[in-house]
Amino acid sequence: MTSAAPHITEASTAQFCSLDEDSNVTDGLLSLVDRDPRRPVYAVPTGAGGWMDVTASRFLTRVRSVARGLIGLGIAPGDRVAVMSPTCYSWAVIDQAVWFAGGISVPIYETSSVSQVVHILTDSGASLAMAGTEAIAETMERAVAEAGVEVPVHGIGDDLALAALAAQGRSVDDEQLESARTASGLDDVATLVYTSGTTGVPSGARITHRNLAEGGANIVEFAAEILGGPDSRTLLFLPLAHVLARAVQLMCLHAGVQVAHSPSTATLPEDLASFRPTWLLGVPRVFEKVYQGASAKAHAQRKGRIFDAARDTAVAYSRALDAAASGRGEGPSRMLRAKRAVFSRLVYSKLRAGLGGRAEFMISGASALDPEIAHFFTGAGVPVQEGYGLTESTAPATLNIPGSTRIGSVGLPVPGTTVRLAEDGEVLLRGPVIFDGYHAAEARTEAAFDRDGFFRTGDLGALDDDGFLTITGRKKELIVTGGGKNVHPTPLEELVRREPLVSQVIVVGDGQPFVGALVTLDPEALSAWSRLEGRAEMSLAEACVDDQVRAKIQQAVDAANSTVSRAESVRRFTILDAELTEDSGHMTASMKLRRHQVLADFSSAVDGLYAR
Repeated sequence: MTSAAPHITEASTAQFCSLDEDSNVTDGLLSLVDRDPRRPVYAVPTGAGGWMDVTASRFLTRVRSVARGLIGLGIAPGDRVAVMSPTCYSWAVIDQAVWFAGGISVPIYETSSVSQVVHILTDSGASLAMAGTEAIAETMERAVAEAGVEVPVHGIGDDLALAALAAQGRSVDDEQLESARTASGLDDVATLVYTSGTTGVPSGARITHRNLAEGGANIVEFAAEILGGPDSRTLLFLPLAHVLARAVQLMCLHAGVQVAHSPSTATLPEDLASFRPTWLLGVPRVFEKVYQGASAKAHAQRKGRIFDAARDTAVAYSRALDAAASGRGEGPSRMLRAKRAVFSRLVYSKLRAGLGGRAEFMISGASALDPEIAHFFTGAGVPVQEGYGLTESTAPATLNIPGSTRIGSVGLPVPGTTVRLAEDGEVLLRGPVIFDGYHAAEARTEAAFDRDGFFRTGDLGALDDDGFLTITGRKKELIVTGGGKNVHPTPLEELVRREPLVSQVIVVGDGQPFVGALVTLDPEALSAWSRLEGRAEMSLAEACVDDQVRAKIQQAVDAANSTVSRAESVRRFTILDAELTEDSGHMTASMKLRRHQVLADFSSAVDGLYAR
């Protein structure tokens, strides 16, 4: 399946299938309806704690009616439609409806500020806007007024809103609709997805129908064991404005995997319990929170020693499986299997029940996952398949799949994709999932590709003998100390974040005599720890200077330092009296750290590390 170059600088996976050049992303839904019109493809909440199936045929009917409404409102092939909504069924309908109307969808995170919405509306040239809630509609109306553009805002929050939208297209006949639906081919733009903007103003990535349809069709076959069979279902809770969640939703639709949506973390536990997904998609912070929550609960109930032993057993079991898969071992011993069986009843079963009781796999993407967390879940019976991609690669460019998994890596190239390492270790990508370029930014587009047409990711990586890719850091985040030592901050940051009290870590030291770190605390974990220690609740300001808290962080720093040389180790750290959030401007909507903004806003804290 995968071939690796002799010097391990390039790996690729053969493309499984190619689509007709005149086809587009809408053909996948039509094909599914032709094959199995009664297939449940979505589920919507009943309002009484249950779920109601939406068949492929019923979904197509609603999509066509809303597409007629969009055409009735003046949308023509190539027009842009902005969509700002929580993760929900209506998002799925409007996404397909825009494509059936020949339009280009422009997703906007529901948490975006007015100024961010202004930028996307004006830069994309959107001619229509869809709002998922009344509050979002108000934000969009303010943005429209501030931008001075004529962009009507329509609600899509529920079935009544969708019906009202559909009513705008009563005069649009089947011939008009089909003409609009077929106006785009594989290499036409399907959606403008604005990058999360960790280092500057977001740019619109031109994602084509080929990226979504042909790229997705190949990944569906590649990841068939994860997606599952006729009874496969997943619960999406990541923002659908994120290219990963949206691409996965489209793959599910084309594969006939049933999808339900959980729009809020507040309802996620109940939604998992009632819908009972067979696999889940998440980002590392979600898995870290689940693990840390289970650990904190066990320790609060005075069962911490049991949980810690169960954790160590799960990690050891998973590591033994990993070693056997790569020819470095014989797999779990009989004793280890016996211990795991005991903890499966005592601990792991409760963890699996919290995920709905049926989950067989979890996919992690968007940022790096701590290998220890991956080993824990895998050993507990819910394997985590980590992948790698960017907005510009339409989500997964590499993926670990059952039977071909190396924990700590981000997997093999997805079909049709080639991963190449530049001389400086930068990861370069080429294949059907790679975007067409940046909207209205040709100079940036030209700079994003090398002479062979490979996309420059900005990430640093390594390939093993079997073609598995490991991400080692970001080119722009490489730290060069005053002594000339190159330090990749990401591995150190991941290790320190294993301490439950830690929320974020930013390793610093560029041009400085030694490596330091800024640390922020997790308020929920701090509260739980305080109760466990029999101490009064502490504010973040109090915790920053608390000797016990600092000792816990020091232990985590020492553990991270044990994995590197002294020149690369963190000598000093400062605990910030702050939370780094999207509202504070330090995190993107996809939960990526805006490192440059943190360093700018807390420059005095960084200076303090070196002023002693």
